[in-house]
Amino acid sequence: MIETIPSRQEAFTLLKEYNSSESLIKHALSVEAVMGYMAEKKGEDPVKWGIIGLIHDLDYQMYPDEHCTKTREILEKHNWPADYIRAVVSHAWGICSEEKPESIMEKYLYAMDELTGLVTACVLVRPSKSLFDLKVKSVKKKWKNKHFAAGVNREVIENGASMLDVELSELIQDVIDGMKTVAEAISLAGETN
Repeated sequence: MIETIPSRQEAFTLLKEYNSSESLIKHALSVEAVMGYMAEKKGEDPVKWGIIGLIHDLDYQMYPDEHCTKTREILEKHNWPADYIRAVVSHAWGICSEEKPESIMEKYLYAMDELTGLVTACVLVRPSKSLFDLKVKSVKKKWKNKHFAAGVNREVIENGASMLDVELSELIQDVIDGMKTVAEAISLAGETN
């Protein structure tokens, strides 16, 4: 079979075919934005990185107990490139995937996925409800409270930062900056904007 590089629109259509949850769509858009932002910062392909971020939780709503396994099947059926599939599956390494993140793209996806959830939770408890006034120190303060956004796997984020040899503060700032590019679409631009 011939691999087909998907367009962003094809990826988004596929995402919506398997996901109707507004929160999952917003999460996908957040991770897409952060991955695109990081690709540009690292001199990589922002479209490719963004598409991989967009599609990373493709199977989560319909097949939560087969997360990543079903995604692999679906993407293979659509003839997606092997490196795209591997990157997507590696984001859940150690949780429900044996694929260890190897490339810089995979390592960023692994680290940023959970961190977008923490940043979102931090914004939602702010009076402004805006990413635009969120500071790294606010996120780090919430990070220490294990009851806040308890579903966010902080160990995965720390492992990702370690793999990338990046300080947690820098990673948080990158996530905030990346998510700002889609703040309106993910309803985190603030109540006055």
